[in-house]
Amino acid sequence: MEKPGRIVWPELTRGILIKRYKRFLADVRLTDDRVVTAHCPNSGAMTTCCESGQDVYLSYHDNPRRKLKYTWEMIQMETALVGVNTQVPNRLVSEAISAGIIDELSGYDQIRREIRINPKTRLDVFLNGGRKRDCYVEIKNCTLVNDGLAAFPDAVTTRGLKHLNTLCDLVAAGNRGVIFYLVQRSDATRFKPADDIDPAYGQGLRHAAASGVEILVYDVDINLDSIGVNKRLDCLI
Repeated sequence: MEKPGRIVWPELTRGILIKRYKRFLADVRLTDDRVVTAHCPNSGAMTTCCESGQDVYLSYHDNPRRKLKYTWEMIQMETALVGVNTQVPNRLVSEAISAGIIDELSGYDQIRREIRINPKTRLDVFLNGGRKRDCYVEIKNCTLVNDGLAAFPDAVTTRGLKHLNTLCDLVAAGNRGVIFYLVQRSDATRFKPADDIDPAYGQGLRHAAASGVEILVYDVDINLDSIGVNKRLDCLI
């Protein structure tokens, strides 16, 4: 049973990661010594959370339309359990907002997901009612952490830069705009843009902040039973 503001994992199968390849595929050796190919729901580089030989946890989906029955959900790294499924943050943050867990985004009467801004752009969450200004939120999954410092992105993202520019336009029109980074692990204390990976994105984030776009960074409380939004992290820009 799911708890307010948390997602309860489906039944998980443990294995050892053999390798990830072609971005969306991962070979895993299960505890019964079978090797399965799992869907990897993450298009990023997955630096610091994709090492062969680590324990991983898969969900099983008995859908006849699915070619790959297993989905990779988490990996146990040296300092933290890490959620790798990029479909989790949107759902988790939306539920946390609805449950009133994120103070900065509380007080709204309505929440809508996947709001279309124009024919080519959607943002993840739209909040309205109960406050003077409507609020648009774009949610990003962050798994890159080194020595307690989380960073985004882990690969060049022109799409992510487009979202920042869209938020700037919405703020200029009198709305609230929020870029929300969910760090799907618990071993980070601070956050920064990954300028060494995508300097254009880092520049875009600083421009967005100067233009009034709000930056929220939260980590998670994650275990083998469930995952929930936890605490806010400092942002270094």
